[in-house]
Amino acid sequence: MTFRIVLVLAWFMAVCPPLSAQTSPSSFETAVRSRGTPDIPGLNMVWLTPWGDLANAREWRNIVVHQSEGAAGSAFRSAVAQMQRPNRRGTTIWVETDGTVYWAVAEFAVPNHLRDGNRNDNKFIDNSSTFQQIDNDSSIGVEFVGNYPNVRRPVTEAQTAAWRMLVRVLQTRYDIPSERVFAHNWIDFKDSRYCEGCELARLARTQDIQTATRVKSDQ
Repeated sequence: MTFRIVLVLAWFMAVCPPLSAQTSPSSFETAVRSRGTPDIPGLNMVWLTPWGDLANAREWRNIVVHQSEGAAGSAFRSAVAQMQRPNRRGTTIWVETDGTVYWAVAEFAVPNHLRDGNRNDNKFIDNSSTFQQIDNDSSIGVEFVGNYPNVRRPVTEAQTAAWRMLVRVLQTRYDIPSERVFAHNWIDFKDSRYCEGCELARLARTQDIQTATRVKSDQ
């Protein structure tokens, strides 16, 4: 009888994931609005700079997706350089080809990643609401490495999977609606050989994350 009980318990533990691995919507929101270095299931986050009190974060209103034209393996080095000098050219977050995400600088820091929305040709989106209106102060940037030397090389499956969760984290933490996720090429004139960040931005908009602001407006 004792042997049977042990077998049943072993089966139960193998089939049923531990409570810590089950992330309900409420626990997810609690985690992504916390401070420090929370463990977010589905996201391999390396915290070069931990989150502070959310009340002290910059009022981020946009998310801008970049591709660095850097080689695979360069995300960590670039993130460290960003951490050491936050206002240098670059972004708050860097994503390696294996899906590892590096949070480089404090949430109130302003990396230099935009040209203040200088695109006005409506080539990808209607630029009437973006031209000279989306800037570094209001936009948190995410940089994906790995498209060197072929700038047309798409991001990896691991990067795409990381992005699906990362954009959910950013939208929930800063209450940013899906229509405020932009590819760099949509708002600034960039390399004409490819559309920087476009597929990732489209994917984020397709996910259509329900932010607190949207829920309130739908009621």
